[in-house]
Amino acid sequence: MFTILDLVQPDNLAEAYQILSDKRNNTILGGCAFLKMGKKRINTGIDLTKLKLNYIQEKDGFIEIGAMTSLRDIETHPLLTEHYNGVLPQSVRDIIGVQFRNGVTVGASVYSKYGFSDLITALLSLDTEVELFKAGRMPLADFLARPKEKDLLVRLWIKKTKRQASYLSFRNSASDYAVLNVAVSMLNNRWTIAVGARPSKASIAISASALLSLEGATSETIEEAAKRTSEELSFGTNTRGTATYRKALCRALVKRGIMEVLACKSN
Repeated sequence: MFTILDLVQPDNLAEAYQILSDKRNNTILGGCAFLKMGKKRINTGIDLTKLKLNYIQEKDGFIEIGAMTSLRDIETHPLLTEHYNGVLPQSVRDIIGVQFRNGVTVGASVYSKYGFSDLITALLSLDTEVELFKAGRMPLADFLARPKEKDLLVRLWIKKTKRQASYLSFRNSASDYAVLNVAVSMLNNRWTIAVGARPSKASIAISASALLSLEGATSETIEEAAKRTSEELSFGTNTRGTATYRKALCRALVKRGIMEVLACKSN
């Protein structure tokens, strides 16, 4: 359980960032779901409720998602169920329960770069950018590669396209974290394969994605892309599975994900 000495509700982003920067242990509060799982002493908790960052909307050819949007909103919003074969709702629907998803926020999930995150893997397979208060706007993959520093994740921008996508995960039980999760997408025969819960944070299989994009999705290239994904990405061992197990799962899930995207394309 965490302890908060003071709680503030800033009226604007600049004020929120200033308070965050004042002391090392000042912390932005999202849904606080994962803060409860550890022990942390927070000098000042920063609640962003007044900043009106809970929304999903279309803007300038993008789908814009505010940082305080809940995972339940991601699961149910028509704009997301109607695009990308509903890959984002699919990615969050098995996360514990509805009550939990009502509390967890998009900003906290993405900014924290959780290795077990189902949402990050799905977002990585799309044309997703993050907007930070200090560092500005950048592709999600670039953000994940950056070292952690104090900043505010303000919103996500997902390019509105006809990209076809699929999300798959394997869990030991329905309410557990994923042993491995995979998202595959394709737009104009350009493929993206993302794998998360390795158990490290999600990453794009660049070589395998390029193979499908250059040579097309045939039975041979699908097998090779699945094999190459399992070889180019690293896997680790934790209580949910061994590295060897995850590598084998990766190959199976990637192949299945590619086949699902091809099925969506033909419909």
